[in-house]
Amino acid sequence: MAAVALSPDSRAKALNALRTVELDVLVIGAGVVGAGSALDAATRGLKVGLVEARDFAAGTSSRSSKLFHGGLRYLEQFNFALVFEALRERKLALETLCPHLARPVPFIYPMLKAIDRPYAGLGIGVYDVLGAGRGVPSHLKHLGRAKTVESFPSGDPKTVRGGIKFYEGQVDDARHTMMLARTAATHGAHVANSTRVTGLLRAGETVVGVSVTDLESGESFPIWARQVINATGVWTDEIHKMVGTQGKFRVRASKGVHLVVPRDRIKSETGVITRTEKSLLFMIPWAQHWIIGTTDTDWEYDLAHPSASAADIDYLLEHVNVLLTEPLTRDDIVGVYSGLRPLLAANSDSTSKLSREHAVASPVPGLTVVAGGKYTTYRVMAKDAVDAAVKPMNAAGGRVPASRTQHKPLLGAEGYHDAFRGRRDTAAQLKMSVETVEHLLGRYGTLMNELLSLIADSPELSEPLASAPGYLKVEAVYAVTHEGALHLEDILTRRTRIGIEVPDRGEGAAAEIAPLVAPILGWSTTETLEEIEAYRLRVKAERESQMQPDDPSADATRLSAPDIRTDEHRST
Repeated sequence: MAAVALSPDSRAKALNALRTVELDVLVIGAGVVGAGSALDAATRGLKVGLVEARDFAAGTSSRSSKLFHGGLRYLEQFNFALVFEALRERKLALETLCPHLARPVPFIYPMLKAIDRPYAGLGIGVYDVLGAGRGVPSHLKHLGRAKTVESFPSGDPKTVRGGIKFYEGQVDDARHTMMLARTAATHGAHVANSTRVTGLLRAGETVVGVSVTDLESGESFPIWARQVINATGVWTDEIHKMVGTQGKFRVRASKGVHLVVPRDRIKSETGVITRTEKSLLFMIPWAQHWIIGTTDTDWEYDLAHPSASAADIDYLLEHVNVLLTEPLTRDDIVGVYSGLRPLLAANSDSTSKLSREHAVASPVPGLTVVAGGKYTTYRVMAKDAVDAAVKPMNAAGGRVPASRTQHKPLLGAEGYHDAFRGRRDTAAQLKMSVETVEHLLGRYGTLMNELLSLIADSPELSEPLASAPGYLKVEAVYAVTHEGALHLEDILTRRTRIGIEVPDRGEGAAAEIAPLVAPILGWSTTETLEEIEAYRLRVKAERESQMQPDDPSADATRLSAPDIRTDEHRST
């Protein structure tokens, strides 16, 4: 099956189909669960639409800790079923579904007190046993102080008494979510980002579709569907308001903040996971950087642009510095990002204790709501949502097949292992460095050939970006021609990670990339300059918000920047 490109032309065709075709299933929200639901429904042979108000993975699904993991904290709740389910999904992702986007990563759980070893050792030991054969090496090791510091040289030997080494899975969440959407499109789904749902269409009590607005053109139109799935995460309650009913559960937003620092500031062969009084603290290797997180605090402000405050940053620095011989300072931070976890809260006793587990409900006929859960178990959530949505079809005599996604690798996955084994020969043939080939394979898998075709037509695209040399110019162009990016922020914050990986947070790259993609997106000279300025103001507002003492002031400061997906910044 030939891969469908998410290009400006394919988006226009998808919007036209959404206007004119009655769908079996329309999914609202292209985070990981929504994109996964669209893929699940499309691979069952259904007529499927997927609409997203902003960009693929623009919310929670681009701002996670970037791990496929079982959830150590659930062992404390004796929730073995949830842990086992997550570990099974981790194996599927790493070995079958997306090995080009996910990989095993070793971690150390440091012992800070004598009592830690029997307590943590038992828990991680159970975790390791449950995860045996689950996609990562099963090599649990207890390390003494000397061996721990040998593996983690930046660890303070006065604090770190030893450690337990084990493995987790890592994933580029935004690329993975986008690839789910693109794979869904390849299986026939009509996929459109920048398409906001503004209302539900009803026939009596039954939901029969939605009203949407194309945020790029301003055009509004109806989409008709036999079933609608609301997979909007922290925006779930907004759709509930359109229904006019509270439903069995509501979603509470919890903010998680992460810092990004250069790799050379912390010397360690492994990641580190430890516990604070409020949450787990991760120190995660991320190419040439470390990701340090996370916080866990209620968030009651803007959902599209959650802001990290000075208090959040100070909290993370304080706790990570407990472990380090050379403390980190604000000057070490090159990037900061904040995401919102969609935690379930009960509206009745029957849905208490939902926590991070997901729930599926149908508050009115024609509408299915899925919420909660965790990134690792997105596929199970998607399956459950589609199962619930197609129940009326089966009851009416239809025979909708069961979920097939456990056997459907994402685009770029098939042939990846062979391609990676042959990377040195490929590098020699292409006259590229082995590191460049590994970089491309790790982001695109066997779809790397599509980028090579663009380079063949325009050899200058093989050059690195001057302001972000970890990426090639072709990657910015490909983000628009094949991956659905419509704005500079899509390219800089999700298709690449330039916005959190370079000290200027992508301002230089914005000016460098804009002329490359403007002709493809049809931008005038004025619109190109507006895109660059909008990104600059976004960065400025984010930096200033991170100096504010608390959430209200951080939120107000972040919202001072124009939103590229409104008309407020456009010239008239």
